[in-house]
Amino acid sequence: MKLIWLIVGLFCSGALAAGNTEIESFSAAKKLMQNSIYTTEALRKTIYCGATFDSQKQVTFPDGFQTAVYLKRRFKWEAEHIVPAENFGQTFSEWREGSPVCVDSKGKKFKGRKCAEKANKEYRLMQSDLYNLAPAIGSVNAARQNYNFTMLPAAKPTFGSCDMRIENDKVQPPEEARGRIARAYLYFEASYPRYKMSKSQRQLMNAWDKQYPVTKGECEIAEKVKAVQQSDNPVLDGKCAAF
Repeated sequence: MKLIWLIVGLFCSGALAAGNTEIESFSAAKKLMQNSIYTTEALRKTIYCGATFDSQKQVTFPDGFQTAVYLKRRFKWEAEHIVPAENFGQTFSEWREGSPVCVDSKGKKFKGRKCAEKANKEYRLMQSDLYNLAPAIGSVNAARQNYNFTMLPAAKPTFGSCDMRIENDKVQPPEEARGRIARAYLYFEASYPRYKMSKSQRQLMNAWDKQYPVTKGECEIAEKVKAVQQSDNPVLDGKCAAF
């Protein structure tokens, strides 16, 4: 009997530790990124282009960075969902079909991200998970949209010296970002049963995880996230033990 209760207890504690259960507001998550996570000069770098930023979110571009798109959004960092919100949002009926509570002030029904955010707590928690959020130059965040990552060796860089390649609704990220991207995808699939990668996407992320090992900075960020979000990262916990 004691063994049974021990197994049940372990199962329950694992379930409680899986994913974000604390931060229900995307706005709150963005404030935590600025005020509690990316608080040192060493960590204040955007995920894709390595641009630095200050306490006011103002970005300093790396040498050679260029953009011809979303010009108004290039001066401040934005919170990028590494696993795009649409990728998991589409699993919610509120996103696909709407909800009785999703009616605007003019009586018009709506669906999509705004409805999922309004009507479903589980979606709000997934959307606000700090392990899946990273600072990105606003114009780069906008251009990435909800596109999946892949390899596009024939494509040209979209942002000058920042080797972010976007073509035909696909994205090849710079090498410096691939390990962190991979571990965010693997974390999300491990933590949220409703989210599943395709076989090819999982193979790519497993390959990048091995090819681009965890860094000290990535582990420092994860430690800060763990402190404010009060949840473990099963993908990073073991890998970061050496730091």
